[in-house]
Order: sequence, then C-alpha cells, then structure tokens
Amino acid sequence: MSVAVRRALAAAAALPLLIGALGACGYGSEKKEDRTANAAKGAKLSADTVRIGYFPNITHATPLVGEQEGLIQKELGGTKLRSTTFNAGPSEIEALNAGSIDIGWIGPSPAINGYVKSKGKSLRIISGSASGGVKLVVDPKKISSLDDVKGKRIATPQKGNTQDVAFLNWIATKGWKVDPQSGKGDVSVVRTDNKVTPDAFKAGSVDGAWVPEPTASKLVSQGGKVLLDEATLWPDKKFVITNVIVSQKFLDAHPDVVEAVLRGSVRTNAWIKDNPDKAKASANAALKKLSGKELPAEILDPAWKSIEVTDDPLAKTLDEEAAHAVQAGLLEKPDLSGIYDLTALNKVLKAEGGKPAEAAGLGKQ
Repeated sequence: MSVAVRRALAAAAALPLLIGALGACGYGSEKKEDRTANAAKGAKLSADTVRIGYFPNITHATPLVGEQEGLIQKELGGTKLRSTTFNAGPSEIEALNAGSIDIGWIGPSPAINGYVKSKGKSLRIISGSASGGVKLVVDPKKISSLDDVKGKRIATPQKGNTQDVAFLNWIATKGWKVDPQSGKGDVSVVRTDNKVTPDAFKAGSVDGAWVPEPTASKLVSQGGKVLLDEATLWPDKKFVITNVIVSQKFLDAHPDVVEAVLRGSVRTNAWIKDNPDKAKASANAALKKLSGKELPAEILDPAWKSIEVTDDPLAKTLDEEAAHAVQAGLLEKPDLSGIYDLTALNKVLKAEGGKPAEAAGLGKQ
C-alpha cells in the first residue's frame, strides 16, 4: 500500500471524530439560540410543553389576548402552550411551587410572598405586564365619602393578594385598625372570590369592594360607584398590577422557552397598543371561552380604558408594595435582592428596538 493511500485512509477515519468535535463546540449542532430562532418555523424548543397560569381578569390582558390570538404560541413553534386560570395569586403560587405551571401572570404581593417563603429559590419575576385597573367601588346608598368606609364591609379577592394588601395599606393611612388575618376591625375586610363578589354586592352582604377589572365595572353596572381609583395613589398614576413570573427550575432548564414566551408577551403588548379595539374584542372572546359569557360594553369599555399593558416591571412600585405588606402585618421585612431576572426580557426588548427594563436594584446578582 502506497504512502498516499495510507494517508487518505487515515484522513477518512479521522473525519467523523472531527465532525463530532465541531458539533460539541456548537458547529453543525442546534444550539439554544438556534432552537429559539427556528421556533417560528415550527421547530420544537427544549421543552415539549410550557404551562402558563393567569387570571380571567382584564388586568391579565396580555395572556388573554396572547393566547387567544396565537401570538405566544407562534413564538413557541412546536412547543405546546397549555394554560390554567386562577382567581387570585396565592393559589397560583401554590401551583407554581407544585410544578403544575411553569410561567405565570400574577400580582406583586403573591410574587413577593412566594419569593420570600422559598428564600429566593422558587421563582423570579421576568417581566412586567400591566399597570392600573383596580378600584374601590361602593354602594352609594351606604357610602358617600371615603370616611364612610369605616364600619362597613368591603370585599377583597383573597387574603394576602395584591388588592387585599393595597386595601389594608389604605386603611392604615386613614388611621383605622384591622386585624390582617381575620379582616376584623374598624373596617370588615371580607375575602371573597371575584366571581362571587358581584352577587354578594347585589345581595347587600358587602357594602363595596377593592377589586381589579372587570369586577369593578361589574359592580358599577349594578349601581355601584367608583369611590377611589388606586392609580391616583401612585406617582405618575402607574403601579404594577401584573408581573410575569417563572419557576426558577424551569428557567434554569429551559431558558429558550422562557425567552420565547417573553417575546410573545412583548409582541402581544405591542399588538394591543396598536390595535386597541381588536385587542379589547379578543380579550372579551377569551373571557367568554373561560366563563361562558362575554362582557357587555358597559362593563368592558370602562374596564379596558383603566388598564395599561407594559413590559416595564415597574420595580420601584413592587418594592413599595412589599413595604405595604410589611406595614399591614402580612409579611416580615423581606430581602428582595435578586427577585428580578430581566436578562431574557432585555434581550427581547433590544431585538425589538425597545429600551431595557430596570430592576430598581433588585435584579439578579
């Protein structure tokens, strides 16, 4: 055998090893960023399925519209999107901790509680979603001024949820006393499912409610009066009402899927802003699927106007809401350093030509 032939055979034998080595370095292999880029072509990402959770509320317009219009699924390609709805944050946190959902749209208070109770191990806030959309609605025959709230029965969705904390904090600013656990005191805080609150209000078993949309506008349609819009209590009338959170375990295992969901969230928010009427109709169609009924215009229109979708997590207001929970006696002073991981969001925002989001010093260390 000639020297030339031996060299040719040796080169042929080494070729598979060379290809394998190049593949290990990422050359010729499908890296995570490649999977994300190919998702739009129908390719599956690193997980077969991503399970999301949110509320059937207008304050959760992003997932309502994003799922209804297929805008989130589009970014996931072959990875399937599955959803579950919840009445309030604490039950959604339980589902996240139990592994029943991977990503959730949720209010700040339960996100804070979940983060603190797990010592920062269970979840991260990865984006904002909405601001506003919370009101104190009362029976005008029983309550004509803010001072009249004292001694009355006011509903909130669930003990420790975002509206519950906000109402307890407002009560404290009035100098009134309420036991945060029982809800008894100068005002009776009645924790009531949002689905039940309109019936309770109509029956007279509660005199008002501090609730998110569309429940607030439902009460107005029943003769209630908006006594206070929570937005008026915040600088620039902006405060986080809905965050996007993720299981830390899922984020570590499937960052490409998380990025795809966030891309879908950002693009959904942009679509909502560009197509407000279509988006309102889409959200209503989603609510009809979930509840069996669509909202009439007298409820939907004012509810929709009071919400602002935003990718900004409004982190400073979350920090202040945590202080409110401490003052209310529902939370010990928390260490929130690291509660935000905005890495994927800012990557998406940069690609979309947007400004980076800020974590107010509470970002990933």
